[in-house]
Amino acid sequence: MSAATSTASPPSGRRQSLILAVLIFAQLLIWIDGTVLSTAYETLADPVRGLGATPGQLQWATGSYTLVLATVTFTGGALGDRFGHRNTLVAGMALFGLASVFAAYSHSTGELIAARAVMGVGAALLIPATLAVISFTYAPERRPQAFGVLSSFAGVGIAAGPVLAGLMLANFWWGSVFLINVPVVAVGLVAIARTVPNFQPPHKRGLDFPGLVLSTAGLGLLSYGLIRAGQDGTVTEPQVWSTVLAGLALTAAFVAVELRRAHPSFDPRLFRLRQFAAGNVTLTLLFLALSASGFYFAFYLQGARGYSALRASLIGIPGALGVVVGGPLAAKLARRTSVRRVSGTALVVSTITLAVFSRIGLQMPIPAYIAVAIVQATAIGMTIAPLTGAILGSLPLTQAGAGSAVNATMRQTGSVLGIALGGTILSIGYRHAISGSVAGLPAVVKQQAETSAEMARNVARHNNIPGLAHQADLAFVHAMHTGMMWSAAATAIGALLVFGGFAKPRTTKTVTVQPEPEAIVKESASA
Repeated sequence: MSAATSTASPPSGRRQSLILAVLIFAQLLIWIDGTVLSTAYETLADPVRGLGATPGQLQWATGSYTLVLATVTFTGGALGDRFGHRNTLVAGMALFGLASVFAAYSHSTGELIAARAVMGVGAALLIPATLAVISFTYAPERRPQAFGVLSSFAGVGIAAGPVLAGLMLANFWWGSVFLINVPVVAVGLVAIARTVPNFQPPHKRGLDFPGLVLSTAGLGLLSYGLIRAGQDGTVTEPQVWSTVLAGLALTAAFVAVELRRAHPSFDPRLFRLRQFAAGNVTLTLLFLALSASGFYFAFYLQGARGYSALRASLIGIPGALGVVVGGPLAAKLARRTSVRRVSGTALVVSTITLAVFSRIGLQMPIPAYIAVAIVQATAIGMTIAPLTGAILGSLPLTQAGAGSAVNATMRQTGSVLGIALGGTILSIGYRHAISGSVAGLPAVVKQQAETSAEMARNVARHNNIPGLAHQADLAFVHAMHTGMMWSAAATAIGALLVFGGFAKPRTTKTVTVQPEPEAIVKESASA
């Protein structure tokens, strides 16, 4: 289907449903891959079964993917506007599949980190194209429902990923978890080519290489500084705070450069819209909390509680399915009430569940853990779906690519910062909590035990040090409690933003004509 045909005659009826189904299948790559690596954390950290990865290396194995995804996504949106969103979908899936094979056969953490970065490029082409195609396929009043369906199926991928990874780890080597992506890529490429129209908006955005370089450098330095703080166990080292400040300065320069462009790839002017700004910042904070808490849960179940990867993944299934229930439920409730009430209340519930998780210990009954996880996941589904629909549904079709890129970039920025901050809080907290238990050990053994709970268990096993493994578990749980409270604070701020940003403006006696959102966006774009 040509660009002109796509723009003039959006699909309708049964074809709409077919396109949405194909896009959901394509997104399985993102949802499954986001969970398979976390399932393999404990194995990768093991010096015998894995690569002996340190917490910092595991942060980068995840962080390299999310960093590239966050900073290349808006370029992916511009490429979709220029060459057609179906073409970028196909290119993204193919690149994701090839990088998955390289990740599976990595021989070092450096190779794994590099492969994960390439996978991030593939995902950066997939995500904005998916959101833009949905915006084109559905009328504004039906987009929230479509986004709700898309979000609800995220729970399927989130639930299936750990189970598939657990089965692979139980029978094969750690790298096999990445081969799960290959058949999904093969089927998805055929389905996209045969079904999805090659939609292109009439006004194409140019490629923004200065913005790409500045955003990557800024967020990369910020992430490096935060992760380095965890490795050094302090934020006062000059290499830590100077790197963080440099990252913040480059990020500010990126925003300044984008404001000067007539048609930026990442358009900061869209944040003049109150609901667009409040919704995107809230999603950033939510994904920050989710990525941090997910990092903790992986080590809690497989490390501190000693469950196998498969058993830990089975424990996570009920919670993941809560997302499936939450998305459609939120769409229905939002139509009857408002996005403000549904998502704001859901964020309050998420905050409460994170606060509950900040008190769990080594003896918490697993049924209780699962019950809280179900409530949390349902609340997450009830937050993401209506907010995404409200954010993108408020924009005109010509801004679908730019708005989708901003939305996806903000989400992944939250994930990057969540892994960096969450992992660093965990590392610093663990090091302080375990210091008293390893004070009398030889220097080399002490250094290994202070690196992570996984290293401490390995040291205890090979050096016959009674009680060290248990002390490491206690130190990990203590550090996790601190991290969970910070995550709860992030979602609490998000709740306040939703309640404030989506509130109806107060009416006054003076009658004024307010410009429509589309007019605001067009005026902003031409400013």
